[in-house]
Amino acid sequence: MKRQMLLDAGPLVALLNRKDAYHRWAAAQWGQLEPPLLTCEAVVTEACYLLRHSPAGAEAMMDLLDRQIVRVAFRLEEHLQPIARLLAKYADVPMSLADACLVRMAEIHVGSKVVTLNTDFRLYRKHNRQVVPLIIPEM
Repeated sequence: MKRQMLLDAGPLVALLNRKDAYHRWAAAQWGQLEPPLLTCEAVVTEACYLLRHSPAGAEAMMDLLDRQIVRVAFRLEEHLQPIARLLAKYADVPMSLADACLVRMAEIHVGSKVVTLNTDFRLYRKHNRQVVPLIIPEM
């Protein structure tokens, strides 16, 4: 069975913005990942916002979705209580909605890994105490 990769906004932005400090890392990772990469609408929203000054950044994001290289595979309304618990538990970090959705997705997609630049994921736990497996650059 194929291991699902869950995609955060940071690597998406780094991939689509050649000026990003992590562009090379993101491009190298991208070449090793098998589509579709799963994400949530909160990540897409965050990525589009961060790409707003990048020429054709949001358009490139939409193209990845249209070609189903990146796939939105999460419905927030189906997971409101677990998301609310995660947001409350990590309020001091603070945890974003996108982060909470990705942790919840990691709970649902057994054996998945989160592709991220966000070191806060090293603090987060799925099912209250399990480490969230990550693909993250050495920092």
